[in-house]
Amino acid sequence: MADYRLRKCERLCSRTAMDNLFAQGQSTIAYPLRAVYRYRESGDHFAQIMVTIPKKKIRKAVQRVLLRRRIRESYRLHRHELLSPTLLARQQGVDVAFIYLSEDVHPYALIETKMRELLTRIARQCHTTPTP
Repeated sequence: MADYRLRKCERLCSRTAMDNLFAQGQSTIAYPLRAVYRYRESGDHFAQIMVTIPKKKIRKAVQRVLLRRRIRESYRLHRHELLSPTLLARQQGVDVAFIYLSEDVHPYALIETKMRELLTRIARQCHTTPTP
């Protein structure tokens, strides 16, 4: 049976990793989500993520929490699409930051389809990226 848990160790918490991600990372957009990602040497974990909902766009904390949960849930269920044989063969990992761009609260179905689109783009990009 597949392990669908999203563990604490799969969350991007390191300040230096975040700084490196936003300084050296690549970006792709599937509105209302934007993904900033960076390939790295695989350490303990294959992928680490963070979710950001700007307060400037979504003013109410309840709505920000709702969107954060929807984004995490869609990632948790579809993260297997991020697994690429190329990444596994190169012993690479990936850090990803998901940023919500819209000023409206979108339904889960839309967020899920856009998440799948972003994850397949990131996995496909690995084939064209040279080894670090």
